[in-house]
Amino acid sequence: MTPEQMRDASLLELFSLEAEAQTQVLSAGLLALERDPTQAGHLESCMRAAHSLKGAARIVGVDAGVSVAHVMEDCLVSAQEGRLYLRPEHIDALLQGTDLLMRIATPNNAPAPADIESYVALMARLLDPQALAAPISTPITPITPFMAEPESEVANVDLPISVVESPAAAPVESLHKARRTTENGERVLRVTAERLNSLLDLSSKSLVETLRLKPHLATMQRLKRMQNNGLRALENLNVHLKDQALSLEAREALEDARRLLADSQQLLTEKNAELDEFAWQASQRAQVLYDTALACRMRPFADVLTGQVRMVRDLGRSLGKQVRLEIEGEKTQVDRDVLEKLEAPLTHLLRNAVDHGIESPEQRLFAGKPAEGLIRLRVSHQAGLLVLELSDDGNGVDLEKVRRSIIERQLSPIETAAQLSEEELLTFLFLPGFSLRDKVTEVSGRGVGLDAVQHMVRQLRGAVVLEQAAGEGSRFHLEVPLTLSVVRSLVVEVGDEAYAFPLAHIERMCDLAPQDIVQVEGRQHFWYEGRHVGLVAASQLLQRPASQDPQQTLKVVVIRERDAIYGVAVERFIGERTLVVLPLDERLGKVQDISAGALLDDGSVVLIVDVEDMLRSVDKLLNTGRLERIARHGNQVVEAARKRILVVDDSLTVRELQRKLLLNRGYDVAVAVDGMDGWNALRSEDFDLLITDIDMPRMDGIELVSLLRRDNRLQSLPVMVVSYKDREEDRRRGLDAGADYYLAKASFHDDALLDAVVELIGGARA
Repeated sequence: MTPEQMRDASLLELFSLEAEAQTQVLSAGLLALERDPTQAGHLESCMRAAHSLKGAARIVGVDAGVSVAHVMEDCLVSAQEGRLYLRPEHIDALLQGTDLLMRIATPNNAPAPADIESYVALMARLLDPQALAAPISTPITPITPFMAEPESEVANVDLPISVVESPAAAPVESLHKARRTTENGERVLRVTAERLNSLLDLSSKSLVETLRLKPHLATMQRLKRMQNNGLRALENLNVHLKDQALSLEAREALEDARRLLADSQQLLTEKNAELDEFAWQASQRAQVLYDTALACRMRPFADVLTGQVRMVRDLGRSLGKQVRLEIEGEKTQVDRDVLEKLEAPLTHLLRNAVDHGIESPEQRLFAGKPAEGLIRLRVSHQAGLLVLELSDDGNGVDLEKVRRSIIERQLSPIETAAQLSEEELLTFLFLPGFSLRDKVTEVSGRGVGLDAVQHMVRQLRGAVVLEQAAGEGSRFHLEVPLTLSVVRSLVVEVGDEAYAFPLAHIERMCDLAPQDIVQVEGRQHFWYEGRHVGLVAASQLLQRPASQDPQQTLKVVVIRERDAIYGVAVERFIGERTLVVLPLDERLGKVQDISAGALLDDGSVVLIVDVEDMLRSVDKLLNTGRLERIARHGNQVVEAARKRILVVDDSLTVRELQRKLLLNRGYDVAVAVDGMDGWNALRSEDFDLLITDIDMPRMDGIELVSLLRRDNRLQSLPVMVVSYKDREEDRRRGLDAGADYYLAKASFHDDALLDAVVELIGGARA
């Protein structure tokens, strides 16, 4: 590409950017002029936008853009000077020209020359005084608003930058003026979405990594206490030996030991303080970095509304209705990924409101309402969520028609349908294929309705609720996260491991007494909101060992996805947490019932449950008859406790292999991903055996065994080292550190591991 061609390409890109900005000004101004054609301010802004586009098109040599913008400018100037009164057909034509200008500025989407000529001729007829006497028919069918380039490819990020100006940049300066600054005067930098996602991913990992310092701090504090105890023990020894006849060398050795311990304690105190300060500063900087990266992804909600006002207006015109869309909170900041995924369900709800909700002008006047229908969209932040309320002042939902449709579709017996409440009737509107339209049109009646909206909102980990009052309109209440990089979750314990359920899928949490669990058709249920809800064990779904703790009550999380609802029994409620989402390694593929991972405040791993996948797993277990019953502790005989084994290995494959082998033999098994994770588990829980690898991040197996042997509570715990290293010196290192058994993975097989476990601690039962 020649320098001249590169310059032309750059100018065309800038023209496209300016066209995107100026057509938004035109669309908003023209819709306002339709309500009041004499507003001087909107006439002026629209005229200037058309004039700017005409000049920009002339600079880059886009003749079609010059022609379209010129006739639009003529029309608007005539309206400004009072020579023309803007009627609906003029607004239609000017909006059509707005779409043409955006298509002209978009590569590979330019209109044909015949389309340009046809449009110029249409505007000429509209501006001809002779033609004003006769009505001119202009298209009333909804005009599809231009869709900007996919945001998955390019994102606008408001970042202050410095630019070195040059004389050659003058045409660029004039073209880019509308897009180069934000409202507060800062420059705008365009970056790829992939780089922005990478920045946020790195910043979130940085934030999570700082949490790993907490266990180190706790270890340092514990080491300091141990040093202090050692110093006191040495002082006591000195007191007891004070009257003893000791050689000079022995007394000097004791004094040296006391001095060394005191010096090491002083050094440890200083370094502990430094580490504490470093951890605090690192966490603060990581939080600022994450907040800044997240802010770069945030965009005003108005970005998703670019074509919605226009779409409502055009759809209303095509249906012979007068409809106005009012928006509150369009500057509310939301993650760009959330905005992209909200556009489709929001468009569907708006079309639904225009088609189903708003009545014709004649019907509205007869009911004592204004001829123009009103749709109101309110957007706000509430408790870390984006809340949308979409309401209309239409006719509301005909509940009796819903009831008749339920009966006709045999979704419920006549007797039951007659007893359904308003809330229950409205839930049927979210069923797949449910429609109140008797015939299929371009807008409605195809059976792709509110179920699709609910599904898309659920994918965002959000929820949607419909409320209505007959004759007064409907109201949709949507709640979705502000960002998909964090998720509010309920953290629970299952099989001695932490799992997180996204709050958007949780109906409630409850404690069930043994008498609350009933048998219905051979399955366990409990009574919830007027119906029996199936009860399943999270330990079976997640393939974790069932709890042996004889609790009097059962901890249950009630989860829902569309019309599917189940109670999932867990061992313990840990609490609500806001988690930074860490995607699983792509090499793992789709992990059943799990969507992502995260780290808790103490650095321990938590897996985030994929509720939709979990409900599918429940259905599969039901269909195959493999759903296990949950033992009701109030009626059972407590069995002998199973022996517990901790498996520490940074390889997921090895951990799972060893865990399943030991579980199948009847042992209770917990796992840890490295030495630090294993050390934390050993200090907080009781085990009968430790099985550990050697080469691991953060803390290797040798360090782990050495720490264990120096701990008064743990020093007698049997330890088995399982390592890929099969050399004699490696075996000696493991045994010298305090291991009781060394097993090489190179010669590893099932029986060798199980035989070694039996040799060390015996069978699975105590």
